[in-house]
Amino acid sequence: MKAHTLETQATITPERAFEILREGNERFVQNLKANRDLLAQVNDTRAGQWPFAVILSCIDSRTSAELIFDQGLGDIFSVRIAGNFVNQDILGSMEFGCNVAGSKLIVVLGHSKCGALKGGLDAAAIRETGMENLSHLVDHFNPIIDEIINDGEERSSKNNDLLERLNIQNVKKTIADIRNQSSTLNQMEKDGKIKIVGANYNVETGIVNWL
Repeated sequence: MKAHTLETQATITPERAFEILREGNERFVQNLKANRDLLAQVNDTRAGQWPFAVILSCIDSRTSAELIFDQGLGDIFSVRIAGNFVNQDILGSMEFGCNVAGSKLIVVLGHSKCGALKGGLDAAAIRETGMENLSHLVDHFNPIIDEIINDGEERSSKNNDLLERLNIQNVKKTIADIRNQSSTLNQMEKDGKIKIVGANYNVETGIVNWL
């Protein structure tokens, strides 16, 4: 399988981009990789890159987007931050990926048993460690936790039901933030040039469930 070119990228619709990733995850789960010569793709992409999708995922070592969607060199822009949320720099990267480099799809990919979200639930304990930057990161999830936690419910990473609800709500919040904080991407989606979708990766099965 060759790397994408300007011509092949141009033929991919947002809907087809979604299907390519869905099919890639199915191959991954079945342990059936597409036939790629990665060194040949290095040569194919030496003059430029034409990815068809931007995938925002967690830094978790189990959630490499290229692997779980069975993609090769030059196929996707992979943006990673603990807890798969956006800030201005990440939004700028997405705007580049879609409005400059031609990608047709943005995927916000959460995952089960997320350590960053566990940290959000255990934020008080993390602050006691003195790691000020990590504390700043996990405090990002406080508004979502306050929104979804039930009266009297245990706020703890050991509360698996709350953790998974937080995971899904965090993906939805990130999608809303993309639309609300980037007029460029919002308009591109309204014009049908891109799609913005959410997904959840199960670290036990390898399956991506689309939201």
